[in-house]
Amino acid sequence: MLRSSLLTTLATVFALLLGYALLQMGNTLQGSLLTLRGGREGFPALAIGLTGSGFYLGLMAGSLLGGRLVRTVGHTRAFAALAAIASTVPLLHVMMVHPWLWPLGRVITGFCFAGLFIVVESWLNGASTSAVRGQILSFYGMTGMIAGVGGQLLLTVAPPTSFVPFCMVSIIISLALVPVVLSRAQAPPQNNGEAETAGGAALDLRRLYGQSPFGVVAAALVGMSTGSYYSLGPLLAQRLGLDAGEVATFMALGSLGGFVATWPMGWLSDHMDRRRLIVGLAATAAAVLLWMLLMVPEHPGRSLTYTLVAVFGGLVIPAYSLVLAHVNDHVPPGEFAAASGGMLVLWGAGAAAGPLLGGFAMSTFGNHGLGWLILLAQTGIALWGLYRMSQRAAPEAKEDFLVMPVQPVGVELVAVAEEVAAERNTVS
Repeated sequence: MLRSSLLTTLATVFALLLGYALLQMGNTLQGSLLTLRGGREGFPALAIGLTGSGFYLGLMAGSLLGGRLVRTVGHTRAFAALAAIASTVPLLHVMMVHPWLWPLGRVITGFCFAGLFIVVESWLNGASTSAVRGQILSFYGMTGMIAGVGGQLLLTVAPPTSFVPFCMVSIIISLALVPVVLSRAQAPPQNNGEAETAGGAALDLRRLYGQSPFGVVAAALVGMSTGSYYSLGPLLAQRLGLDAGEVATFMALGSLGGFVATWPMGWLSDHMDRRRLIVGLAATAAAVLLWMLLMVPEHPGRSLTYTLVAVFGGLVIPAYSLVLAHVNDHVPPGEFAAASGGMLVLWGAGAAAGPLLGGFAMSTFGNHGLGWLILLAQTGIALWGLYRMSQRAAPEAKEDFLVMPVQPVGVELVAVAEEVAAERNTVS
């Protein structure tokens, strides 16, 4: 019965997932494309990092304010307006190639994508029953990951110095409108169906820290690691001598490593102290990075480079889903939305700071600066986790692990899914 309900819901929301996949494909292509084009134009690493930070700043602002826009004009109109703006910005980037104008465009893009994700997540929530909502959220998260891999691979279609890939980004984002607007899933009522966002739940970071000190710090450091990787990884690969096609493979393998590792790591976290797993992954990532920085040549062979970035992705990218699951293990029922909103703010702050700090490190210390920044962030997660494990035992009861999207904007789905899981655990 549950399987039948899941398949029925997936058939209903397939168009939404397709639209979301197109959005993520265009989003990841645009991020890597701007980094490569900036490198070709001779932009300083700090300016490229600021461009990456702009996206995450816009994403945070949109997550806080996007729900108000949806409530005012409705889901369909909000989605159409935001998609139209988001598809225009890539064309403005190629028309105005300037290191200090691009960050502004990325802020606008981040804001629009936050609103778009909120609309899709709200629709998914409305189309899902409580019995399958957790599975739908996981399908949603995995769809975003694999679409990100596809977006990276599109870098091979045309050189970043051409206007063609920027037009491709605009076309892909515009096409995302079609399946979403024509979806069979009913949009939630305009007045009371808006997605819950970080601004819709009462944020209390001090209370959240009291509930999960490890999760609060780890969320920011995870955001710093992934934000700097996605924003500056293409620049590092370019400086290592990789052409556009090889940079695409470099970035795609990192995302693919995260995709492959997420489900096994989630299953493992359900059967042990999640902090122990997160610490182990962070410590391993730090050790791999240290080995790369000290022992690997400045220009390693392609096979070694690809292997290392895939391992890196498998160690680092699943971390946010694991950290959020750990936090929800300590949050009482009724506060999941507030906790998810607080985690989003912390992750977003780290993701915005990461590219800026990484750009500064690369400008000051050379190519290895990015690796040292991520190594410090991963070491911080491991050391803080070890300390917290000495202060508090793992909880006896756990919530089910859920795969979170690469950009975790809306919190309604995870909040409702966790509420259902908590009720199920209470009954059993």
